[in-house]
Amino acid sequence: MSAASSPSLRVVIATRESRLALWQAEHVKALLQTRLGWQVELLGMTTLGDQILDRSLSKVGGKGLFVKELETALLDGRADIAVHSLKDVPMDLPDGFALACVLEREDPRDALVSNHFSSLDELPPGAVVGTSSLRRLVLLKALRPDLKIEPLRGNLDTRLRKLDEGQYQAIVLAAAGLKRLGLASRIRCAFDPAQMLPAAGQGALGIEVRADRQDLLEALATLAHQPTWLAVTAERTVSRAMGGSCSMPLAAFIREPQGDEMCLEAAWGEPGADGQGVAGQPLVRAEHRASVHTFADAEALGERVAASLRAGGAVWAAPAPQP
Repeated sequence: MSAASSPSLRVVIATRESRLALWQAEHVKALLQTRLGWQVELLGMTTLGDQILDRSLSKVGGKGLFVKELETALLDGRADIAVHSLKDVPMDLPDGFALACVLEREDPRDALVSNHFSSLDELPPGAVVGTSSLRRLVLLKALRPDLKIEPLRGNLDTRLRKLDEGQYQAIVLAAAGLKRLGLASRIRCAFDPAQMLPAAGQGALGIEVRADRQDLLEALATLAHQPTWLAVTAERTVSRAMGGSCSMPLAAFIREPQGDEMCLEAAWGEPGADGQGVAGQPLVRAEHRASVHTFADAEALGERVAASLRAGGAVWAAPAPQP
């Protein structure tokens, strides 16, 4: 009997213990129960990425630090599947693991959160804006070179608390996370992608399993949202081709697909030695369109965009991980 047809199948979901990660795991749990009739439990875990809060992710190993402990739980049999925010998942999974499906995307945009200002233009000169994303840093600096960008780590609630304590005049977060936790009212404005191009995979959830669990791969494939999966495959291919890190100064996003035609846009910036962006440094931009029916089509589109970025001068030298 296949996993999809077994109503008594019991599965354990490995998840980080932040409120947003638990929401995501509960969302998948409900899907598995209602769509597949499975019995589902959660295994909450604290990852290294959750523990290291005094250094930027790009300097300590990247966003893959949020994934490794969950993969260990899959490997030793404590869990069957892991639920991830796809923008936190490395472009190439370790040997022995597979992405079983990608769910329909939530709002992929970045959001400005502030207690006193309703848009980026309203921020005073030299305003302190919080983000630890190199992508957001270079995009913000391209829009407002005068801003002072300060590191902002921690889960979503911690970041909002730091804003409310007055450490920042504004912070930039993913709109998807705020909406999923019922905090859409904190969004002062959602950036148009033409202004702040999202990260590859932003707003999408992915389900990871061991590659040898063919039963789970077959069953979970029925939950996939194929248009989202194809779109994020193209976006993530740009990241892979540029060096494979989730922590690059790179934006890649499929804007408003029309049927099977996708327009993939990407932007690359120079974060600068001081982490404040290079004043006056223009972004390297690339855009290509193609009909996308298969994962191979999506990857080909991503490779074309990455090649254009490299031709425009985009080069990534990853920081050496710090102990």
